[in-house]
Amino acid sequence: MSMLDSASAPRAPRHGGELEGATGSLAERHRGLIALGGREVNRVLKLWQQTIAAPVVSSFLFILVFGLSLGSRISGVDGIPYDVFIVPGLVTMAMVQAAYSNNSSSVFQARFDRYINDVLASPMKSWEVNLGLSLGGAVRALIIAIVLVLMALPVTSVPVHDPLVLIVAVLLSLILFSSLGVIVGVYAQSWDHASFVQNIVIVPLSFLGGTFYSVDTLPEPWREISHVNPLFYVIQAVREGFLGVSDVPVWLSLGVMAVLSAVMIAWSSWLFSTGRKLKA
Repeated sequence: MSMLDSASAPRAPRHGGELEGATGSLAERHRGLIALGGREVNRVLKLWQQTIAAPVVSSFLFILVFGLSLGSRISGVDGIPYDVFIVPGLVTMAMVQAAYSNNSSSVFQARFDRYINDVLASPMKSWEVNLGLSLGGAVRALIIAIVLVLMALPVTSVPVHDPLVLIVAVLLSLILFSSLGVIVGVYAQSWDHASFVQNIVIVPLSFLGGTFYSVDTLPEPWREISHVNPLFYVIQAVREGFLGVSDVPVWLSLGVMAVLSAVMIAWSSWLFSTGRKLKA
């Protein structure tokens, strides 16, 4: 082949190089988000004894005490052994508490230490700051959920009935409570304010949302009142994904979670876009 033919011959597209360049360009454009999100995740992993091991152990003790010790004395719920029935609720409770507490404390500490001022002064977009501060709680909650399920499997043999529903329910739970944690962390004026929401709101609503029982067994008006509890729908959606049973249609649970998640995302995004309570 002559030099002219060689020069005029079509060259094979370099898809690998183009993809590499696009990935590198994307990482370069969002390196602030990567750094901030990495910092939040690294904070969770470095303190794993406190952030991951402690919630897993406490939730697993619930499974052992209520499931194995009392399960034989409690009849099954909807044809499901009691030790299996309570696993989705306990996984949900551990997950939402971890997502909320991690982000509320992290954001409040960033404000308390004035570290947030450096983040806000960076060229990062408001949505990048919001997402970066939310990642730590989401990763922590997801790790806790996975480890707890793996520990519960040999003891209870809990099944996964509908993986798609379970994935969507877990994703919406992470978004909802990670965003809520960021919002409370922005508004909190002391450590007590952040812990107040968890101890007085989230934990009681988790217990009253059907973690250890079916809401359908409650008498009126408590059954109807339980349907006002937002955590009721979170627990029901996760339980549907695991066991295929729920006190309400799964589309209703996922719909309520989607609406609440959208509200929390819009609220937290507004806080960072306006700088309200952040820019003194």
